[in-house]
Amino acid sequence: MSDRITAAETLVAAPPAAGSPHVDAGDAGYSKDLKSRHINMIAIGGAIGTGLFLGAGGRLAGAGPSLAIAYAVCGVFAFFVVRALGELVLYRPSSGAFVSYAREFMGEKGAFAAGWLYFLNWATTAVADITAAATYAHFWGMFSDIPQWILALIALAVVLTANLISVKYFGEMEFWFAIIKVGALVAFMLIGIFLVVTQHPVDGHTPGFSTITDSGGIFPVGMLPMLLVIQGVVFAYASVELCGVAAGETKSPEKIMPKAINSIMWRVGLFYVGSVVLLALLLPYTSYSGDESPFVTVMDKVGIPGAAGVMNLVVLTAALSSLNSGLYSTGRILRSMALSGSAPKFTGRMNKGQVPYGGILLTAGFGVLGVGLNYVMPGEAFEIVLNFASIGILGTWGMIMLCSLLFWHRSRDGRVTRPSYRLPWAPYTQIVTLAFLATVVFLMWWGGGVGRTTVMCLPLIAAALVGGWFVVRRRVNDLAQEREDA
Repeated sequence: MSDRITAAETLVAAPPAAGSPHVDAGDAGYSKDLKSRHINMIAIGGAIGTGLFLGAGGRLAGAGPSLAIAYAVCGVFAFFVVRALGELVLYRPSSGAFVSYAREFMGEKGAFAAGWLYFLNWATTAVADITAAATYAHFWGMFSDIPQWILALIALAVVLTANLISVKYFGEMEFWFAIIKVGALVAFMLIGIFLVVTQHPVDGHTPGFSTITDSGGIFPVGMLPMLLVIQGVVFAYASVELCGVAAGETKSPEKIMPKAINSIMWRVGLFYVGSVVLLALLLPYTSYSGDESPFVTVMDKVGIPGAAGVMNLVVLTAALSSLNSGLYSTGRILRSMALSGSAPKFTGRMNKGQVPYGGILLTAGFGVLGVGLNYVMPGEAFEIVLNFASIGILGTWGMIMLCSLLFWHRSRDGRVTRPSYRLPWAPYTQIVTLAFLATVVFLMWWGGGVGRTTVMCLPLIAAALVGGWFVVRRRVNDLAQEREDA
């Protein structure tokens, strides 16, 4: 018997949740092998990624200590997004996540747009992750002579292989990746607090508030740079929605998800804001750069033998973790789309390990294009893909909040029942968050450079979505009719 399941085959979907008339064929066929510890650590891992470990260096150099404020503000809105998604998950768990909810509340056009914006996010983020991994590897002398594109290709191959085996391997990998990231951040923060309290010199500087005040204060280059780095800060939170996708492969999402999502808020405050504040207290903001993780910079200046190498290994782990998450989530999202006709048929295929390998391979294919980008322009690769990834993230978050808003409206009409776990202050929370996302797009344009170029590409992205919809709409409608007739 073939080990492949295609979009054309008849699948028995999981029964809808209580109060939900919607059935998504993309939810069938998965194992429920993710446990509570996996979901909790996936939530942590989603809140701690490449954007912090690598991106914070360049943004500290550009905006100074005010970067902590940007992280705090964006963290609040990231929490609103994941809390809104959590409410939808408790209403109806689905591996298709927000694409499935867009299909229910916005129709197939909405699902098509949500899915491909998410793919844009992770296809470009995969490039950013392998670029970051290659950059980290160059820290060690043994890899310094190896071209960046070769290291990027190796990173992609290793993570792709592990992701294709089974969801158990993904869950275990993310569990240990998250433990390494959290353990390293906790260790760094303990060392940093010790250095600040004892006033131990770091590279000739005495840690403390004087490091900030002597370097121009919280806004050393004004408030505008802080506003302009917000799109990069949004990228740092790119994986917070991952736990919503993973909920479709766990047995008790109603018990696991609220705890995992609620913990994101304090993790943001502790790990993002806290670590950036410590970085600013330990060294002047001018000591950091986008070419090296700020955590590696500090450890290198402290002079603890081997500490910088260990921290560099940790941030390399963070990049591989993010890549692992991207391949996982796009595989599930694309399968949900394939079974409705809005993605290529091969992305709906699953292997014996119940892994949707078709969608994973498609995302990895774009990662290979990223290897080429690393070959052509290794110095600019990270910033270019970060901006395009930010557009995908903003689009995905916007679709989640729109689904949440439409869900709230239907609950007012009595057509659906909201679970007890809810997004607070609806519908104002959704509206304010959507306004914030629109503001970020404006700031990207206002900042000029690569950000403005990216925003100017929005009409092309919109045209591609419209054109793509006209290509697939007949197949989508035919499959929808087949489901109605069945």
